[in-house]
Amino acid sequence: MHLPAELIVFLISLSPLAELRGAIPVAISVYHFSWLKAFLISFLGNIIIIVPIIWFLETSSNWLMKKSKFFNRFFTWIFDKTRKKIDHRYNKYRNWALLIFVAIPLPTTGAWTGSIAAYLLGLSKKESFVFISLGVLVAGCIVTILTLLGIHFF
Repeated sequence: MHLPAELIVFLISLSPLAELRGAIPVAISVYHFSWLKAFLISFLGNIIIIVPIIWFLETSSNWLMKKSKFFNRFFTWIFDKTRKKIDHRYNKYRNWALLIFVAIPLPTTGAWTGSIAAYLLGLSKKESFVFISLGVLVAGCIVTILTLLGIHFF
């Protein structure tokens, strides 16, 4: 079975391990996409997962909390602990901190982890989507530039 290169790049950017940090270099260096095509497919693949992750986390944790005393205590503890760490003085910077966290193109700092962090911090779905998407946009620009520089110099 032969999958189109665009679909492969999209699926790589959708995956929690590689995300767009892995998809853009593959698209440009392996499939010889233009930088713009590589960026757009990877960006879309990476942001499309944000809403389902946040929805799944909310739905599953609410369901588990209703069904089990253990999970009710566990999720209550983790939410209280996470949200108390964000002092009210820093509350207004949560969105920007999330954007910067997602924008840093390192392993475990992408849209998947950002979505989990946004949910744990109690951010709204709309705010989460906007700021995580902006972080993915910045990370995509950084990865694209570094990939093009790497190809140019090597």
